[in-house]
Amino acid sequence: MATKTESNPPAKDSKGLSSLNELNLEKSILRRGLATPNEIEACKAHKAKLAAKDECKGLLDIMVEAKVLTKSQSVRLLKEIGETAKKFEIPGYQVLERLGKGSMGVVLKARQTSVDRIVAVKILLDALAQNKEFIKRFDREAKIAAKLSHNNVVNAIDAGEVNGHHFFVMEYVEGGTIKDTLDKKDVFEEKAALTIVLAVAEALKHAHQRGLIHRDIKPENVILTKDGGVKLADLGLARLTADEKWAMSEAGMAIGTPYYISPEQVRGQVDVDIRADIYSLGATLYHMVTGRVPYDGEAAAEVMRKHVDKNTFIVPPDHINTKLSSGLGVVVETMMAKNRENRYRNPDDLILDLKCLLQDESPMLAGQKPDDLATLAEGDVDGFTNRGASEAQLIEIAGYVNGRQHMILALAAILALSVITNVVMITTR
Repeated sequence: MATKTESNPPAKDSKGLSSLNELNLEKSILRRGLATPNEIEACKAHKAKLAAKDECKGLLDIMVEAKVLTKSQSVRLLKEIGETAKKFEIPGYQVLERLGKGSMGVVLKARQTSVDRIVAVKILLDALAQNKEFIKRFDREAKIAAKLSHNNVVNAIDAGEVNGHHFFVMEYVEGGTIKDTLDKKDVFEEKAALTIVLAVAEALKHAHQRGLIHRDIKPENVILTKDGGVKLADLGLARLTADEKWAMSEAGMAIGTPYYISPEQVRGQVDVDIRADIYSLGATLYHMVTGRVPYDGEAAAEVMRKHVDKNTFIVPPDHINTKLSSGLGVVVETMMAKNRENRYRNPDDLILDLKCLLQDESPMLAGQKPDDLATLAEGDVDGFTNRGASEAQLIEIAGYVNGRQHMILALAAILALSVITNVVMITTR
């Protein structure tokens, strides 16, 4: 029997099953051996055809009509699903539907009833909730997320535990990821890619200021919102750089995603810092503008070996996509330098060069030797005037070093005033 369609709530069958519970229904049917995967898929396909005709019918009803299930089996399944659904009830939140599943948890779409807003709720998988170490790691992710509050980061709202389920609530962001676009075989235009990467770099700057590294920058963790915004998501691997105990517990472990992981993460170094995130962001930018990952291979180990191997080099992105500027190529190569001493030292340096590219100017810092970067940081701009820097670039450099310069001048002024005061006191005696 068809039911009335609703514009906002998720679709429900004649027994009141939400789309979230239909997923649980599928699992129960397969676990009990009541139907085969092919039978379930055939019924789901029929359900989709009915929906296209504005006929809303639940999966359970369709399976009974198709004689895949008996009426009595459907009654028992409904009871089981109803009991399971109660376990997902979180006080103050109305679960609407399932958004996806990650390595550690299920993400649900919900309504925060107190303020009537849509949020995303991440729940630790039942299998992992039996392990204290996974619970600790999950809670740590929620606390780390709470340290960040930035327009380019998916912000945390709440966290807790109910009926044995550990959860934390996040800002709900509507949109697709960079990966979604790349999966369509679409390549980003240079300016569009730079604008997105600049936003992520701003998010990394915010995290860096709070002593955090993300450790898993990749296309699927960057959300492109429907209103043109950019949000960095998934802090499941994020770590406090000052937490030496945490770092030592992971010594020797390659933590990250093979296609975008930095060499120091592959080696399992304990002193990983923000430059690892810059490397991964560079690999992401490379993929965005070329349509392919920097290093490929048949196995994860082969890909990670290429990130580390000093004799294996990426093909410059502007050689693959000839529409790209050479400046972008140099910036990506600097971001992805195998020796992190040759990368951008921090997000501020990267942001400076990204802004140059967006203004159709040459990057100021990319390709410079480490000692040149140190010289620039000390305020020696004169040496760069003969390298083609424009007046606007020099103004940008000046702003970059002004903070340190002002401090030095202030200290010098205090010292000079002290000397003058002493001289006056001596001469008046």
